[in-house]
Amino acid sequence: MNRKGLEANLYLEETPNPVEEANKPLKTEKLENKRVDINVLKARAKAIQDKQNIKNTISIIFILVSLGAVGIYFSI
Repeated sequence: MNRKGLEANLYLEETPNPVEEANKPLKTEKLENKRVDINVLKARAKAIQDKQNIKNTISIIFILVSLGAVGIYFSI
């Protein structure tokens, strides 16, 4: 009976070192330097800051209105 493919003759002179393979980058493509326009970054930062300012303003107005309503309620 033939056991074709089940027998393997593997001779290692050294223990394999998986660290060497782990240090290799997965992508071998060269990364290109992409330039970023500073005006685009400033516009994004300004948009985020404007959105936060609107949220803060709405929160402060809500707190002031609720304090006014509570004050009027307790004064009556």
